[in-house]
Order: sequence, then C-alpha cells, then structure tokens
Amino acid sequence: MKDYIEERALEIAKYIINENATVRQTAMVFGVSKSTVHKDVTERLPKINPLVAGDVKKVLDMNKAERHIRGGKATKMKYKAINN
Repeated sequence: MKDYIEERALEIAKYIINENATVRQTAMVFGVSKSTVHKDVTERLPKINPLVAGDVKKVLDMNKAERHIRGGKATKMKYKAINN
C-alpha cells in the first residue's frame, strides 16, 4: 500500500473519531468519494492500526444506528420549508 493512502486512512480515522462524523461528512471534508472513505476505514485501517480501526467502527456503528432519526429530521425540515 502506498504511503499517502496509509496517511489518508489515518487522517480520515482521526477525523471520524474526533468529530463523530458520518462517512458522507468525512468524504466531503477530504474531497474523496464515500466508497473511498468506507474502504479506507473498513479494509485498509485494520491492517495499519487495529486499535484505531476499532474506535472508528464504534462511531460508524453508532451513526448507522441513528441514521433513521437523522433521515426523519431531514424530511421534517424539508416539508416544513415547503409549507412556509
């Protein structure tokens, strides 16, 4: 694996942990695709640093468990904006 990919994976991991960020938010900040972020943290990161990978997995699992709530809030805001 190339050095810049390892560095990116670690930077992405730090960002996700510190900000409790979603894959989509992280992709926008780093200017890469959601697929790249996901591959970095699920496939590459465990080989580079398994401890950090575990921390990232906890954040992503929490985000996954809460995504239906965020989706509901977004829909509510959308229709509220339309009706005003």
